[in-house]
Amino acid sequence: MNDTSHHDEKFSKMIFASVYPLYVTKVEKKGRTKTELDQVIAWLTGFDKTKLQKQINDKVTFEKFFQLAKLNPNAHLITGLICGYRVEEIENPLTQKVRYLDKLVDELAKGKKMEKILRDA
Repeated sequence: MNDTSHHDEKFSKMIFASVYPLYVTKVEKKGRTKTELDQVIAWLTGFDKTKLQKQINDKVTFEKFFQLAKLNPNAHLITGLICGYRVEEIENPLTQKVRYLDKLVDELAKGKKMEKILRDA
């Protein structure tokens, strides 16, 4: 198991609105859309477009973002490596949720079919 403790506090204080444009750029560079990104985020968090925009406008931290989210019951099906860590082995719940999101964004950017990304579709 890789130790993610150095990420845990960093993620809790990181502002979601500062990372979201990076996600948009990443997926758009690979030919995917902001709408698809928002769909992936909605699947993971339960945030519709309005609620997602509110999190961005309010400049919430990732900690608050995931406190307000209703995590998809199939999120545990997100597995694999992200930034050298197996997401299913990350012990800190917040860090794991952030990495779940990172993994979904990566899958979208890599051209994976939406029905595969959304693990309950």
